[in-house]
Amino acid sequence: MRIKDFKVEQWMNEWETKCRYNVAETCTYSVTLDQLFDICGGSRDEFMDEFASRRLTYGDIEGNPAFLEGICGLYETVRPEHVITTHGAAGANFLVLSTLVNPGDDVVCVMPTYQQLYSIPEMCGANVHILHLEREDHYHVDPVKLEALCDENTKLITINNPDNPTGALLSREELQVIVDIARKYDAWLMCDEVYRLLVQDDDAFTTSPIDLYDKAVVVSSMSKVWSLAGIRLGWCITKSEELRHDLLSHRDYDLISCGMFDEAVAAYALAHADKILEARGRHDGARLLRLRHRLVRLLRAHDADRRRAGHAWRRLRGAQVHAHRLCVQRQRGRPQGRPGGHQPLPAYVGIARSFREPALTHPWPARPILRE
Repeated sequence: MRIKDFKVEQWMNEWETKCRYNVAETCTYSVTLDQLFDICGGSRDEFMDEFASRRLTYGDIEGNPAFLEGICGLYETVRPEHVITTHGAAGANFLVLSTLVNPGDDVVCVMPTYQQLYSIPEMCGANVHILHLEREDHYHVDPVKLEALCDENTKLITINNPDNPTGALLSREELQVIVDIARKYDAWLMCDEVYRLLVQDDDAFTTSPIDLYDKAVVVSSMSKVWSLAGIRLGWCITKSEELRHDLLSHRDYDLISCGMFDEAVAAYALAHADKILEARGRHDGARLLRLRHRLVRLLRAHDADRRRAGHAWRRLRGAQVHAHRLCVQRQRGRPQGRPGGHQPLPAYVGIARSFREPALTHPWPARPILRE
């Protein structure tokens, strides 16, 4: 099967480790194990000694029970038997989409979004119908436009919440409307929610579709919110016994189990989830703002919008501005951004979700952040 080049990942692969300042980072500030134990208040030696005594077998094939319990604690109605562990959210997305989608299926996907959500269904031979998220709607899903793309043949609807890359955060009420549309047409609803819980308003809570709909499938990971991208762990959740069987059957072909040490670290982190979220909330906002302003000044030299500092994406103005060329020219020795054409937002440049700071940061606001 043929699949389109994964443009944003190829951009990151080429430039991410070569720049002096990576302001295109997609995760909160990644922590060391020492920092993790310091945040959580546990004993590093006790954890390491206990693990060092274990035989390095395949471990728990369907997931470390403590890790599964930690995941369940992030939702309202999820039980361990609903969770399937994977290598990152990328692995979970691929598993879910390649299991659910067959040639000729009708799939509705929002755009802009993470490329997996539409390119994998295309690879599987689906008819992909794109729901374009509009700036005037603050990049939220328009339910009238969504329903216009659905009918009795719709197999799957895919969304992001919060949306990647715009940061638009759907409320529980908005999600319920989307769920009602999926239920009306008996369609599966898949939500990539790797940035769930990563909001700037302390009282903001992102409801998950898995707690609203029996045909929802949600995906997340330990990377973005929990500052642990290096352990390469993700998960997908379904309450359908039939789909769970199919997902595990597909997973058997490319994954026996996830790493024992990785799952032990993840279980420890999620057992102290409140402490990690609290630590992330104590970031130095003024310092982060100064760093963002430096990039805004850089973009002004290229006729960027001067009216206000954007939070995640800046629109470039002028016929001579080329987002990809700007990022290539500026990446060595200066902040690295991501050209919006890889998202696709061709006239925009991506500004980091976090910077290399001594504290955890949380860049996603509860309100839409992509502004012109």
